[in-house]
Amino acid sequence: MLKEFKEFISKGNAIDLAVGVVIGAAFGKIVSSLVDDIIMPPVGLVLGKVDFSNLYLLLQEGKVAGPYASLADAKKAGAITINFGLFFNVMISFLIISLAVFLLIKALNRLRRNKEAAATTKDCPYCKSKIDLGATRCAFCTSELKTA
Repeated sequence: MLKEFKEFISKGNAIDLAVGVVIGAAFGKIVSSLVDDIIMPPVGLVLGKVDFSNLYLLLQEGKVAGPYASLADAKKAGAITINFGLFFNVMISFLIISLAVFLLIKALNRLRRNKEAAATTKDCPYCKSKIDLGATRCAFCTSELKTA
């Protein structure tokens, strides 16, 4: 079993996956900071000095009766709340991450299309060697090629 695990972990795709997870976690923290520290304060200011991270709906008061100055105070008192402000921040983070992934995939697809369009060679169907697109006979295996 240890040998199988070593084979799995040494494969390129397992290492690529691990690197992707680490980079994704770091990117998530960057986006969270962007939303919490840069985007939401001006939005809250425009909407009347609202701090979205402290927007909540009180369902049941805690041991200490409200009103509570912040969500942290409500939680400290043991109150039961619906934290829609935090949810709003997470939704904005999700939209930013989704947009970034979309733009990345779009750029990769464009690079692939450009690479395919600029191709000047093809693979020989018999020996799999690279040959010119206009070739009628393979220079490596001398097989006669069908022309399209």
